[in-house]
Amino acid sequence: MAKKVADQLVETLLDAGIKRVYAVTGDSLNEFNDAVRRNGKLQWIHVRHEEVGAYAAAAEAELNGIACCAGSSGPGHVHLINGLYDANRSGAPVLAIASTMHTDEMGSDYFQETNTIKLFDDCSVYNQIATTAKQFPRMLQAALQHAYSKKGVAVIGMPGDVAMAKAEEIQTETKLMRSTSISRPGKEVLQELADLLSSHKRITIFCGIGCKNAHDEVVELAKRVNAPVGYSFRGKMYVQYDNPNEVGMTGLLGLPSAYHAMHESDLLLLLGTDFPYKDFMPESCGIIQIDEKTERLGRRAKLKMGLTGDIKDTLEALLPLIHQNNDRSFLDAQLKVYEKVKETQQTFVKDQGRPDNISPEFVADTIDKIAADDAIFTVDTGMSCVWGARFINATGKRELLGSFNHGSMANAMPQAIGAALARPDQQIVAFCGDGGLSMLLGDLATIVQYNLPIKVVVFDNRSLGMVKLEMEVAGLPQWQTDMYNPDFATVAMAMGMKGLCVSEPEKVGEILEEAFTYEGPVLIHVKTNPNSLAMPPKIEFSQMKGYAITMGKLILNGRMDEVLETVKSNYKHLKEL
Repeated sequence: MAKKVADQLVETLLDAGIKRVYAVTGDSLNEFNDAVRRNGKLQWIHVRHEEVGAYAAAAEAELNGIACCAGSSGPGHVHLINGLYDANRSGAPVLAIASTMHTDEMGSDYFQETNTIKLFDDCSVYNQIATTAKQFPRMLQAALQHAYSKKGVAVIGMPGDVAMAKAEEIQTETKLMRSTSISRPGKEVLQELADLLSSHKRITIFCGIGCKNAHDEVVELAKRVNAPVGYSFRGKMYVQYDNPNEVGMTGLLGLPSAYHAMHESDLLLLLGTDFPYKDFMPESCGIIQIDEKTERLGRRAKLKMGLTGDIKDTLEALLPLIHQNNDRSFLDAQLKVYEKVKETQQTFVKDQGRPDNISPEFVADTIDKIAADDAIFTVDTGMSCVWGARFINATGKRELLGSFNHGSMANAMPQAIGAALARPDQQIVAFCGDGGLSMLLGDLATIVQYNLPIKVVVFDNRSLGMVKLEMEVAGLPQWQTDMYNPDFATVAMAMGMKGLCVSEPEKVGEILEEAFTYEGPVLIHVKTNPNSLAMPPKIEFSQMKGYAITMGKLILNGRMDEVLETVKSNYKHLKEL
């Protein structure tokens, strides 16, 4: 039997180190599916929704370097979009196979026809469609090369008749070419940076995902200049641990201590961060930014100095030029603020809540204590993200994935699927919101089908909690944010997985221990306090005013009981204002 283009695709994916493809088979994907079956080495993961497949592939790509998903003509393409947007914005190298109708039907408004070039243009770094067998291997290699080198999504359109055509050999390269290089500013620029750092005494360092492989260098620099170290959510797992100078996160989910350190400094050093919230950046101090992508420099703040380079490479060259600063007064002051903030955080943990209104902070803190030292956490966008950000601690071995740039609901469970397949020897914990899980509930069946030992924790606050908070601080009574939820534990059992429900605070530890020691997949349905709110580290007067207006409107509409519950649940926040 002659080798088909579909067979050529499978062989190239395997050669690139891709171990599986996430997809829903059908129609134009059938030739690819059959090639996977006949080859026997590439795993086909049958998800229930292509969006789940895209999210799972993105998680695997973040953990293992590159991954693949696929969608069939028309609806399959459209279903991929949200997950691919997230992957592209997160810098996850994902190859997406978009199979289409036969080439002779293109442009005829054929059944399920979509224009893949237009459709995927805004969420990809490469996007082409092969219309001949000779084009395909060259485009496939280019797609893999773009995804890997540009850290984003590459889409290759594959018509059904091309997939079944006889494969053709080409003279150009067909393999993914990997390379490593050193990237840092020149010696003169580094000396200028060192002199600038030496001339300031109140320096704060703020780190992002670009510091992933530079933990030791960041800590050493912080020690030499006696700088407190803050970090973004994506940078937390790589900067927080074994770091005596860390002062927590800032941003919407962060803590006052990092915000305070940044605003009290006279020089702020941004390392590998494209932190999007300019309102959290100080305006009265000098700012230096170092990033591997030049286009990111200065787009979040006005800079005193901007440098292009890999953070690890740059700091390795910079450190020999930095002399020890012996004045610890600024650092010690910020560490004291951080200690006070951590004490305040513990008041939320100690207040465990009451039946059907368990404190989510207590739940997250308990999970942090019992989870494995190398656990991989995924967090839904919304309040689940807050609890993960504030209570899951780094160990140097843990990973944390979320929709941090795209901010989509429903990402945690699909990302957990990809993480479980990418790292089968590590514990996977998904922090799911009730709203997020409800969106893609069907793929609990995928977890069961592949017996993935994921611990799915559902924070059931019976509402779209973050949206509710957004409306309240804007002075709007929450409206259409309430959720009718099933018993998620019973749903999980109907799917074939272990389901546990906890509604009493005193049983949280016991039930979580049972779930985390169970060898297979488990869903833990936790009924949390719907009035637990997340106050950002920077409280604007307009936000306080909006919150007060909301409470007044609720009272006028006869909803006094809701006002009292909200105030009682958040009195600790209110005392801080």
